Amino acid sequence: MSFDEKVTGLGSWTRRRFVQISAASAVSASLGSLAQAEAGGSASMIDVPFEKRNPRIAMIGTGGRGTNLLENLLAADAQVVALCDVVKEKAEHAASLVVGSGQKSPELYTDGPHAFEKMLGRQDVDLVVVATPWNWHAEMAVSAMKHGKDVAVEVPAVTTIEDCWKIVKTSEETRKHCTMLENCCYGYNETLILRMVHAGKFGDLLYGEGAYLHDLREELFSNAGEGLWRRTEHTKRDGNLYPTHGLGPVANYMGVQRGDRFGYIVSMSTPQRGLDAYRKEHLQASDPRMTEKYITGDMNTSLIKTANGLTITVKHTVSTPHPYDRINLIAGTKGIFEDYPPRIYLDGQNKDESWEPIDSWKEYEHPLWKKEGEIAKKIGGHGGMDYIMLYRLLQCVREGLPPDMDVYDAAAWSSVTPLSIASVSRGSAPMEFPDFTRGKWRERKVSAIATQV
Repeated sequence: MSFDEKVTGLGSWTRRRFVQISAASAVSASLGSLAQAEAGGSASMIDVPFEKRNPRIAMIGTGGRGTNLLENLLAADAQVVALCDVVKEKAEHAASLVVGSGQKSPELYTDGPHAFEKMLGRQDVDLVVVATPWNWHAEMAVSAMKHGKDVAVEVPAVTTIEDCWKIVKTSEETRKHCTMLENCCYGYNETLILRMVHAGKFGDLLYGEGAYLHDLREELFSNAGEGLWRRTEHTKRDGNLYPTHGLGPVANYMGVQRGDRFGYIVSMSTPQRGLDAYRKEHLQASDPRMTEKYITGDMNTSLIKTANGLTITVKHTVSTPHPYDRINLIAGTKGIFEDYPPRIYLDGQNKDESWEPIDSWKEYEHPLWKKEGEIAKKIGGHGGMDYIMLYRLLQCVREGLPPDMDVYDAAAWSSVTPLSIASVSRGSAPMEFPDFTRGKWRERKVSAIATQV
């Protein structure tokens, strides 16, 4: 019996829907089961600590995002020994930042798209940070681990179910960590609410919602930065292309991979209109970009059911006018939190069904923000969350702790994209998530970021 039958039952569904589900189950098998069998031979990486050391860091990708990460790493006194980028000038600029911090100039690797392979052969590198276009993440992460390095990868970690299993398998075989740099899990609001959740303030959790609602039209049509590659993704796939900023914090609230897991997903997309309209207004008729065919729906809405019966809504739009919003909602039997703006309602606590500001619960401010909040805000990077994320990553390595989010989280959160694409393409049929922990999610402990530092 499939996960869908166990949770929802099929008796009242139409024959047409039953056929859709049967087809989806077959696709789920092709996406996950064979790879799952392949990945099943090595010991788990759950709760495995980093090797205790002050890590020597190499970076792949020194564009806008890579440079921002580098600045935050340097502010946290990280050792940076090597930098790699296909654009030599960007690597040289990044090197100047390292020198400006008082360190010796890092060695540069700029000789083509595979120059990172030579850099990974160095013996003086412990941790690799990957900040490149999405399609390179899996290859670079796997290569880093096979060269004996721990690796931290920008979001999404990978883009296919096959690569989800590939990073899991490689991490288990090499005993090296692959963690995803999901900065939103380290935001001030997200860490405060996480502590409230684990203090029981919201009761038994029931549902959550996360999103990436961000007007990127100007960026997507720029001739620099992410505009050089990210728009192309909209010509290839229709689904939730960028789920983890909204999903990651909700998954942490719910203890996904730690007593619960994602069960199945149903995804639907609106028509694509936004990018066509934008280019018609802003580009010349002779611009070659006018011939591109975009297929990603302007708004994707995906619904996830967990093994314990909780529900999560995940939304994505980057091609329509919309103020930035990640929604960041969690609700239970005793109350609800919703962000943008941040507000809390607890049963019996609030009068006249009115929301309370998050500042009313400052007692739950996370120790990381109490200790490092001022420097985080000064350095910048998405309100300080980038610094807190990297400070915590370095802390885990320096103190020999397990990572807050491990390779199983990277795989599960990233798998939303390919599964949503499969669901959309099959009339919003439900798609089952692979169990990347192979059953170990039932016994594992809550991440230390939720309860202690």
